[in-house]
Amino acid sequence: MSSAPSAVNSPASFVALLPLFLFLGLFIGAGLYFQSQGVDYAFYQLPSVIAILPAIVLAILLSKQQINSAIETFIEGIGHSNIIAMCLIYLLAGAFAAVAKATGGVDATVALGLSFIPSNLLLPGFFVIAAFIATSMGTSMGTIAAVAPVALGVADQAHIDYAIMAGAVMSGALFGDNLSIISDTTIAATRTQGCEMKDKFRENLVFAIPASILTLIAFSFVGQGQADIVAQDIEILKVLPYLTILVLAVVGLNVFVVLSLGIVLAGVTGVLSSHYTFIQFGNDIYTGFTNMQEIFILSMLVGGLAALMQQQGGLTFVSKQIERLIKRFSKANGEASSRAAELGMAAIVAATNTCVANNTVSIVVTGDIAKELAEKHGVSPKRAASILDIFACIIQGLIPHGAQALLIASVFTISPLVAVSNAWYCMILAVMAVIIVIFRKRV
Repeated sequence: MSSAPSAVNSPASFVALLPLFLFLGLFIGAGLYFQSQGVDYAFYQLPSVIAILPAIVLAILLSKQQINSAIETFIEGIGHSNIIAMCLIYLLAGAFAAVAKATGGVDATVALGLSFIPSNLLLPGFFVIAAFIATSMGTSMGTIAAVAPVALGVADQAHIDYAIMAGAVMSGALFGDNLSIISDTTIAATRTQGCEMKDKFRENLVFAIPASILTLIAFSFVGQGQADIVAQDIEILKVLPYLTILVLAVVGLNVFVVLSLGIVLAGVTGVLSSHYTFIQFGNDIYTGFTNMQEIFILSMLVGGLAALMQQQGGLTFVSKQIERLIKRFSKANGEASSRAAELGMAAIVAATNTCVANNTVSIVVTGDIAKELAEKHGVSPKRAASILDIFACIIQGLIPHGAQALLIASVFTISPLVAVSNAWYCMILAVMAVIIVIFRKRV
């Protein structure tokens, strides 16, 4: 999300960050208030796109430019090519997820996964099912909504602790959300850092594969019951759109082409295998678009706000503070500098996500700072994108006020804190990610 305002950037200024603090203060403050009132989904009562509006007004008022020039800077930030491309990809990803779900793709994938799960490996089995669906759909929330009710029924039948089963499903969902090529977090990370999605995917595998293996082993060894799962009809045709998306994206086909083909293929499989009509197909595409409305609008507004803060020296101020820490803990150049820069990116996106409870928003907000750090310290764009996505994902799975924890807690009737305390993948990924960042050689 590197904006390009027309005016020359001002010297580093802490004051230029006040609009961002106002946005976070309104969003977090509202969440804490509604939480104290016992309101469900407290941190989602005040829409983020509304909370950011006063911050934008403040940023324009603080600008040393004439008001017309400040507004022009804001509009340039909104209209930056990375922001527009990001928003278009959001729309296509939302359309694919909506059409695939409406045509039975999610149910078919769950049925296929259940047919392969041994009765004594239900926990790792549900981790794998959730991981595959989330990687294919690009949404942890959609995955949890689809898989959690099935997992709850199996947990009842097999006498498995609800908290551990919830942790397995949540872990798999966040694994896929982080790794998926069409996830909104991936879209935000790759567009802000300027790298290809397939390259970020391959970089993520270095972190995700060892963490997922350890997670599978952990879930395999905890006490769990057995259940004979009733055989379900398996419709391979409805799973094909997901497989197609994964294969085409990994081989490097343009993401706009990949998603467009996925939408068409999901619609065609629905028409061929059920009473799905072209009118329904069109309506589901539109539903997918509307599902992305909040993140679409917020990305545009954050792009404009970032342009104003950049022009006023706010982002330069943050970069300089991180630079001081990097110089304190590393040499001026070389691997130590790159390592410190990566840890700095991880810390700032993790702190932001702890506050806003939205991994995509945290990546969009911190994208410019991370890119500047990467360029100064020789961190490749794919590496920077991977670091942002991974640490945002880790925090998203460990905060009880996150949407994923709130949703799965409501399904399993447990507390969100209990849910996140069993999201073992996020904990293991956190340890693995720090170890890899510190010890992996730079190329």
